[in-house]
Amino acid sequence: MKTPVVELSSCILCEICVELAPHAFAINDAGFVEVLPLDDYSDGDIHEAIKNCPKDCITWE
Repeated sequence: MKTPVVELSSCILCEICVELAPHAFAINDAGFVEVLPLDDYSDGDIHEAIKNCPKDCITWE
């Protein structure tokens, strides 16, 4: 199963991923975007979040 990965050095913390897929992305206590653990990342909202990232810093691994 593919998992989304956030390249933190490119992330501008726009929070689009968190807005579009809050079940998969969150801002952690350190103030960075993190991918939340899920059994399945095939949800359409996750794909929309990745597609709409303005810095293209979310990729599949």
